[in-house]
Amino acid sequence: MTTLEKGQIQIHTENIFPIIKKAVYSDHEIFLRELISNGVDAISKRRMASLAGDCDVSEDGAIEISINREKKTISIKDNGIGMSSDEVKKYINQVAFSSAEDFLERYKKDNEEIIGHFGLGFYSSFMVANNVELITKSAIKANQAVKWICDGSPNFTIEYSDLETPGTEVILYLMEEELEYLEPSRIKTLITKYCDFMPVDVKLEGEVINKKNPPWKKSQKELTDQDYIDLYRYLYPFQGDPLIWVHLNTDYPYNLQGILYFPKITGRADWENGEIKLYCNQVFVSDSLKEVVPRYLLPLRGVLDSADIPLNVSRSALQTDRRVRSIGNFVSKKVADKLRSLKSDDPKFYAEIWESVAPFVKIGVMEDEKFAEQIEDIILFSTTYKGSGEENDDIIKTENKYYTTIKGYISRLKNESKKRLIYCTDEVSQSNALSLWQSQGAEVLNAETIIDTQFIPWLETRNEEIHFQRVDSELDEDLKEDIQEISDEKGETKSDSLRNLIKESLNNEKITIEIQSLKGEYAPPAMILLPEQMRRINDMGALMEQKLPGLPDHHVLVINKKHPLVEGLLKLNSGSVLVTSNGDPTINDLSKNIAKHLYDMARLGVGGLQPKELIGFQSQTAAIMGSLIERGL
Repeated sequence: MTTLEKGQIQIHTENIFPIIKKAVYSDHEIFLRELISNGVDAISKRRMASLAGDCDVSEDGAIEISINREKKTISIKDNGIGMSSDEVKKYINQVAFSSAEDFLERYKKDNEEIIGHFGLGFYSSFMVANNVELITKSAIKANQAVKWICDGSPNFTIEYSDLETPGTEVILYLMEEELEYLEPSRIKTLITKYCDFMPVDVKLEGEVINKKNPPWKKSQKELTDQDYIDLYRYLYPFQGDPLIWVHLNTDYPYNLQGILYFPKITGRADWENGEIKLYCNQVFVSDSLKEVVPRYLLPLRGVLDSADIPLNVSRSALQTDRRVRSIGNFVSKKVADKLRSLKSDDPKFYAEIWESVAPFVKIGVMEDEKFAEQIEDIILFSTTYKGSGEENDDIIKTENKYYTTIKGYISRLKNESKKRLIYCTDEVSQSNALSLWQSQGAEVLNAETIIDTQFIPWLETRNEEIHFQRVDSELDEDLKEDIQEISDEKGETKSDSLRNLIKESLNNEKITIEIQSLKGEYAPPAMILLPEQMRRINDMGALMEQKLPGLPDHHVLVINKKHPLVEGLLKLNSGSVLVTSNGDPTINDLSKNIAKHLYDMARLGVGGLQPKELIGFQSQTAAIMGSLIERGL
């Protein structure tokens, strides 16, 4: 063939391209995404030029990919607008001079259908190829087709070609270390990853690989619930179905479409990177949107598609600016709007999904003031109150639980001046204290252990009139009976004797011992209380050290002197019970062992016994029972 020209590629110093440093694109597989994107651009340009009457349009725009194992080549061919020899010189030889901007200026069209903005995508070819050939024919100008040849150096050759139909074909002669791209399965995987929702067919050896027709480009009226679910299942296979979804669509002040899903969180959520996929005009760019989406929404799933999110040259990283922050605010507002409408229109369903939605909401309101203003009044807690049946009761009943808002709880308080909210974090370990409060008709909220360690203090700062108190932090006067006691000849009451026995048996000055008469048939013989502020400090310390909170050294041991076990201990210690051997000196030891056992029972109730101590607890129980049986007690 006749050589038309030889020369050196002109490199714009402000945009050094990957062929020189091979550092712009960190991942070699990106080359396929860039070349296919260029092909889609070319097809879009031809369609736009045909509307202006400048050329004929190809009815079926498509990208054809073929592999030649013998020659170790892969080719990407499109039937788009193509280029003339002058355009090749301008757009290929002058690196980083993107043809997209010139084209848009010529046809004065919105740029949402044109992907390329950098002019560097074509040169990603040289990350995997020693030599690259570009064969192209313009659909606008009746010039002869040309072939551009480059060996990876700044030197190039342009020749005439016998290509008859408009379009462009890029042929890559792969490096030895990049021969993995000769495997059809590898190429198919990359097409599915990056180009699955391209607006044109992407074919591999004649087979259409991409899915096309992205639902997020349609309006909500065009989609059914099943359409949303099908997209979720396709993007996240074997993850079950989503709880709810939010459809995003705006064209001012930026162009953004997308669908976000609330997943059923079954394990540890990714609060650092997230699982939302970012697309740029239907081309997959990244699955890390921490610069765009607020951190509390990162574990959501789905798609955001926008050409207005600023990317770096390789599209591999986001650049934070005012638009990005604005997009993040828009996304959080739409999420808040969705939750508010759901609470209003279908409160039962909202309550049913609350446990899965709660982590997003609680972290969100603590981190984002605007989000808090939008959503704090629809925050739910499960409650022991089952409602009165009145419309203004603010109770939502699900199959297994009852839910209320903070406002609803406060409205039911008998003493409005004392806005104390009683809550429980573990119905098992706090069962004794919980039953005491419930026996007096108190409404108790259920809270999560980890997030609520920070969330409850945040709620108190938002409303200084309210105060949260865990069921086992202290006992209300309504839970105690005021019983007068008679002192003995030493001036001691039964409570004094009991306190002295417990204190002597435990021999621990850090434990505060209280003797009370507790109401209710389910009141335990002994229970441990931890003042609210002390417990919060303890829980926060455990959170900082990333471990479960334990029982602090300083705590309160309440002994219920009305309980039969405690009454029996008093009689045993005073010697007012009959024994098989009068004057048995071990009776005092037995009394101390029972006193210690009462304490261990209280520790067991709050998870304060270590695994090794549980074995000793069982042995101690057996030994005490054996001693009592032996003595006929």
